[in-house]
Amino acid sequence: MPRLPEHVVHPFAPVWDAQSRVLVLGSFPSVRSREVGFYYGHPQNRFWPLLSMLYHEPLPIDVPQRRAFALRHGVALWDALASCDIVGSSDQSIRNAVPNDIASLLEKSAIERVFLNGQRAYALYRRYCEAVCVFPAMALPSTSAANAAWRLERLAEAWRVIL
Repeated sequence: MPRLPEHVVHPFAPVWDAQSRVLVLGSFPSVRSREVGFYYGHPQNRFWPLLSMLYHEPLPIDVPQRRAFALRHGVALWDALASCDIVGSSDQSIRNAVPNDIASLLEKSAIERVFLNGQRAYALYRRYCEAVCVFPAMALPSTSAANAAWRLERLAEAWRVIL
């Protein structure tokens, strides 16, 4: 029996402060991220190992460490969508999307560049956010384990632009 989509509201706030210079946007939190209450919470997602590699620091293992790590390096985190109908963690199943107010965050911060974690996040940003943000954004390869063609070293080469 196929699973039905459920309406989900983004459960946590963006991570940013006055020193944030780069904004990394995902599409919408996975089931696991929603369970742990923070970005890229699935143990198979390579986002945190990737940042650890890029910044030459030990891997942050819990939410307080991950929040501090991102802020220490001027990396703000959020997602393109505030709510949607979704089946599990499937970005492809997203319907009835409502965007986050990214323009407001950009206005009140010192963020200079916006990067999207994966093509689906980029497509959602372009469709729902770009016109009101009037802010150029760049798609980067997804750190999801589903993007198995990209090994961690190859991801690091592509993601160096955030440094």
